Amino acid sequence: MTAAIVDYRPDHAAAWAQLNAAWLAEGGFEIEPKDLMALDDPQGAFLDKGGRIFIAEQDGRAVGCCAILPIEDGVEVCKMTVTPAARGQGLARRLLEACEAAARRMGVGRLYLETNSGLTAAVSLYERFGFAHLPARPTPYARADAFMEKRL
Repeated sequence: MTAAIVDYRPDHAAAWAQLNAAWLAEGGFEIEPKDLMALDDPQGAFLDKGGRIFIAEQDGRAVGCCAILPIEDGVEVCKMTVTPAARGQGLARRLLEACEAAARRMGVGRLYLETNSGLTAAVSLYERFGFAHLPARPTPYARADAFMEKRL
């Protein structure tokens, strides 16, 4: 199967929402108000704020996604997932690589993310990709208990 990492297009809206709702449900997490804004309005939540959304397409079908959003001293990596059927093919790493490349082109100094420590495969991927753990901090997400950054 062929796979490509592409920029979000309006025709990805339904897949974007479904992919994100699925990983939240898989993790046993509530869809929180900030999630709803991102899922319902990716244009307003990310693109209009100078961010990017990347979609992993496999044989023309969206099987993964990730977004970046400018923050004070870098970009935040948000809403990363790959469908269970497409896992193990390196797509999550390729999504992170797209995020890092975009951040470097933006001239920012770091990638930042918030996740849940129970998502052990994701945390392990972030660590292998060069993210380091940070102390806890205030967050709008009830599920977020792991905070990480990668200096560029």
